[in-house]
Amino acid sequence: MAIDATRRSFFQGMFGSAASVALAQQALAQQDSANGLPTRRLGRTGEQVSILCLGGWHIGAVEDKNEAVRIMHAAIDEGMTFFDNAWDYHNGGSEEIMGRAMAEDGKRDKVFLMTKNCERDYEGSMRNLEDSLRRMRTDRIDLWQFHEMVYDSDPDWVFDKGGLKAAVEAQKAGKVRYIGFTGHKDPSIHAKMLNKPHEWDAAQMPINVMDAHYRSFQKQVVPLCLARDVGVVGMKSLGGGAPRGAIPANTSTTHEECRRYSLSQPISSLVVGVLSMEELMAEIKIARGFKPMSDDKKAVLLSRVADVAGDGRFERFKSTQDFDGAHHRRQHGFEV
Repeated sequence: MAIDATRRSFFQGMFGSAASVALAQQALAQQDSANGLPTRRLGRTGEQVSILCLGGWHIGAVEDKNEAVRIMHAAIDEGMTFFDNAWDYHNGGSEEIMGRAMAEDGKRDKVFLMTKNCERDYEGSMRNLEDSLRRMRTDRIDLWQFHEMVYDSDPDWVFDKGGLKAAVEAQKAGKVRYIGFTGHKDPSIHAKMLNKPHEWDAAQMPINVMDAHYRSFQKQVVPLCLARDVGVVGMKSLGGGAPRGAIPANTSTTHEECRRYSLSQPISSLVVGVLSMEELMAEIKIARGFKPMSDDKKAVLLSRVADVAGDGRFERFKSTQDFDGAHHRRQHGFEV
């Protein structure tokens, strides 16, 4: 992919070094697919994944479980074949309904399946893995990520308590193909994980117009991932400051603008939550045949939210415990 001068200018301002700019351009390279939903390379794995990833929490929140299955089948048919989940989503309900959907008509083999381990120790991690495999009716997880690296001690716990040892053993046994981690709290925690003695395959983090102005994962973590060839999975692209991550009304940004901005960053895929077939098709429409935003459009969006983004009022998941999962609060001895 030839380096576009406009995007080179934007990333030069975001990342600084010419080397980071070149890596960002490589990460944005897309492959077309038969249905028009592009794919991008997931870091060192070399896997091509759909630029949109179906969010597991939301699919588990669909009240009509038959409809949830229909939504997942439609997503696969439309080319959204990267599926997200986690051991603790709806107390396992999200994994169970996703397993039901994938068990029909060989759908499992059409999906790049990601779920998350909520434990930090060896024994707990192995239990999580067996639970996830059973619930999702599969013999392997394509990407297994340590969930919610949101406390400063989490990176040390994953290594000291044996969680990573469990992941590596599971990988050698063929139950896990790739290993990553997630988090929404502080870029420094992601940096600590990336600097640990393990070659991560993927890292999941908030990527949105607000983030560029406050405790920015885009500026502080994405360049580290690009330099290490770690696939970046974006989330919370609508800002995340209101119920269901709704866009704050006083920012004058639209749903589509927010999605397009995040997809215009050097990420492999963007996790999106859908609660209905209508929402799924709206997301597919944005992503089908997607082309990154121009430098000018991204700059306009960043400028539009600057006054309300810089103090973190809409990204409270970075500065409060309000968005931390109950399992992880209990893990660290906090009240739920």
